[in-house]
Amino acid sequence: MSSFLAQSYPEETCVICENLKQKGIHLYTSFICTECESDLIQTDTLDPKYKYFLKQLRKVTNPEIFS
Repeated sequence: MSSFLAQSYPEETCVICENLKQKGIHLYTSFICTECESDLIQTDTLDPKYKYFLKQLRKVTNPEIFS
């Protein structure tokens, strides 16, 4: 079990900051790093940075489900 915890995760490109990061969440097929997730949650909707977040989040697409 300790080897599992020591395992290194691959870097992924954050859909918001567009940098390679190891830690974060997946939203559908996109990755959001921990720093951007935290910043997004704490940003007021009247802050100009919030509009930037919305613009970047438009890149997130729903995965198609084939039946």
